[in-house]
Amino acid sequence: MDIEQYKTNIPPSFLRFAEQIKGNSPVAVHSMYVVVSVLTPDFNPDGSDINSLIVVEEHQLDFLDFLITLGKEFREHRVAPPLVMTAEYIDHSLDVFPIEFFNFQAIHHTLFGDDLLGRLQIVDKHLRLQCEREIKAKLLWLGQIYIETLGDRNRLSEKLAASITGFFPLFRAIIHLAGKDAPLGCKEVLQTFGATVGLESDIFARIHQMKIAGEQVAQMDELSSCFSSYYQATERIAHYVDQLSC
Repeated sequence: MDIEQYKTNIPPSFLRFAEQIKGNSPVAVHSMYVVVSVLTPDFNPDGSDINSLIVVEEHQLDFLDFLITLGKEFREHRVAPPLVMTAEYIDHSLDVFPIEFFNFQAIHHTLFGDDLLGRLQIVDKHLRLQCEREIKAKLLWLGQIYIETLGDRNRLSEKLAASITGFFPLFRAIIHLAGKDAPLGCKEVLQTFGATVGLESDIFARIHQMKIAGEQVAQMDELSSCFSSYYQATERIAHYVDQLSC
């Protein structure tokens, strides 16, 4: 994934945030990275949070208190609370969170320090197992929210729109497991994923558009049809992942 052209998305305010951490941290910081959405064509400077990951030599409460102080200064600049972890935590968690670390490795920029993320060794077997777990969990969740919303069109629309974000890291991982390069942008991810899995991705594009535009589905019967297509497509993905061999 070529993120070079999207590094200019990183705003000066976030670079100041990183400089504060580099220069004033009360604990030893190994490295800091900006990750995911800000380095993609989908980044919206007026609405997207800026996500980061900080690797410290050891966890100390002093550092979290330091980040709270910075958060009060930078939260108006859409700086999301950073993920804070040690190198040991990462090394011992690659088999537990391979989807997350796969996406961090694929979509990151090192702000300072050693590029630990670039050297991660993620095992495809672990990645496939989490993909299976995640997609089957989404099936259960979809059934639950359909019941939970009690036929309330607005609530169900909101739930569906909010759910689409979690599909993209999963789709990138599945594309990788199929032996293809995963794109950065959501539109391109859906196109590549659909071609890879042999699945019409229109329903995911429809839900994604609902998310971006804040749309509500006008009629309940249309929403029910939309939900049914979403659920059935997710079922097909679960079946595809079941058949993957790693």
